[in-house]
Amino acid sequence: MKRASLVSLIFFGSLSAINSALAMDYPLPPAGSRLIGQNQTYIIQEGDNNLQAIARRFNTAAHLILETNNTIAPVYPAPGTVITIPSQMLLPDTPREGIVVNLAELRLYYYPPGENSVQVYPLGIGQLGLDTPVTVTRISQKIPNPTWTPTAGIRARSLEQGIKLPPVVPAGPNNPLGRFAMRLGVGNGEYLIHGTSAPDSVGLRVSSGCMRMNAPDIKALFAQASVGTRVQIINEPVKFSVEPDGKRYVEVHRPLATAEGENPQTLTIAQSAGLSSFITQDGSDKQLVNKALARRAGIPVVVSAGGESQVQSGSLSAQNSRLPEGGHEQAIQ
Repeated sequence: MKRASLVSLIFFGSLSAINSALAMDYPLPPAGSRLIGQNQTYIIQEGDNNLQAIARRFNTAAHLILETNNTIAPVYPAPGTVITIPSQMLLPDTPREGIVVNLAELRLYYYPPGENSVQVYPLGIGQLGLDTPVTVTRISQKIPNPTWTPTAGIRARSLEQGIKLPPVVPAGPNNPLGRFAMRLGVGNGEYLIHGTSAPDSVGLRVSSGCMRMNAPDIKALFAQASVGTRVQIINEPVKFSVEPDGKRYVEVHRPLATAEGENPQTLTIAQSAGLSSFITQDGSDKQLVNKALARRAGIPVVVSAGGESQVQSGSLSAQNSRLPEGGHEQAIQ
């Protein structure tokens, strides 16, 4: 699997275009730390098709870019617009084993066994009313070149939209499951992690409960994750950490709506006992935490008492770095 990390450089001129997603492979942080990666900047180019295409170049989701850049046009940002690519994050507060999915941030984390690294992928999840379940389970089956048998519910919903689905969709480029699928041992086996024939659906709540990945990503994950791999699915819009250097961070995502018409930007975020304790501890600046909870920028911000809320600076080390055509990419300094 190719590894991609981003470098603190500015490139001008004509570079090779990126037409597929790249898995981000981060070294695990030191003991007691959960902070990985660095945010990047990118200047929208005349030839950029839409925000989804830009998101795929940086192996993230358009939804996450919009969280971080909440003043840009949601589909076609104007050329010349400088955006932040949210490639810094806090690891979920879970065992660093197997696959971890955080529905609220539309990301899948994979911890390769025996390696000091974590791979991070964007993900499409279940739509409102057909939610991907929060659970701990295992991969029960791996299916190359899967066929797709639409359920009765899917067939009925498609008919309401004027689409009559065949009883079985054969394997191939038009199969909604893509080229690879992994069945989870939860429910009646109806939940899968799979590819998709609709790449713009990755990073959205559009499925019937399964989890969709970009074609290169599911291919890479399928090759590594074995039957029996642990899978933990959580739904936590707020992550927080006290780092070894004493800095305190919160990373706040817009929570998933639970009813039609809810606004994720203003929806109340339930506070766990751990988060409540973090906020009230002497080292935390409650005003900065509340500001982060209101802004919901989807990236780690410093909320240490006596400090200013800011994005962690620095750059990533590069291994096989690849940049968008004609683009301008750099780590935030």
